[in-house]
Amino acid sequence: MNISLILIAIMVVLYACGIYLLLERSMTRVLLGFLLVGNATNLLLFAMVGNVGSAPIVEDGVSASEMTDPMPMALILTAIVITFGVSAFLMALIYRSWRLERDDDLDDDEADIAMRSATTTQLGESLESTTEDTEFGPAEPRPVGAQPVDRPAPPSPRGEQR
Repeated sequence: MNISLILIAIMVVLYACGIYLLLERSMTRVLLGFLLVGNATNLLLFAMVGNVGSAPIVEDGVSASEMTDPMPMALILTAIVITFGVSAFLMALIYRSWRLERDDDLDDDEADIAMRSATTTQLGESLESTTEDTEFGPAEPRPVGAQPVDRPAPPSPRGEQR
């Protein structure tokens, strides 16, 4: 298989830039990152084709080794359609965000921040160890203030009520 190093280098740069943009807080940059990752994936699929041969539907007398595999081309077409659909959805989200807030940056919700800080302080204090044993072994420790889970008793083997 003969793959161009320039093609591989372009694919790596597209993946790196796309992932960098996907990690940003601006929805427009997330869209651009998604498009770059989609194009890099198309180049990856294109590099999988290998040596170029004749079309799979040809006249008689052409062996299978002289033909190009059509599967990567079908995967590229599918990836293009999926990228277009998700991009259209992201553009609709960006448009809606812009119409409502005149901003496309994602902000942290104050209630989420308060819940996150309360959870980390509760878990950071200590874990309460229980001495209750179950039929499967010793019980696992529960966070402080957590209530035990009530489970119904398993039925007896003979079908009798306990």
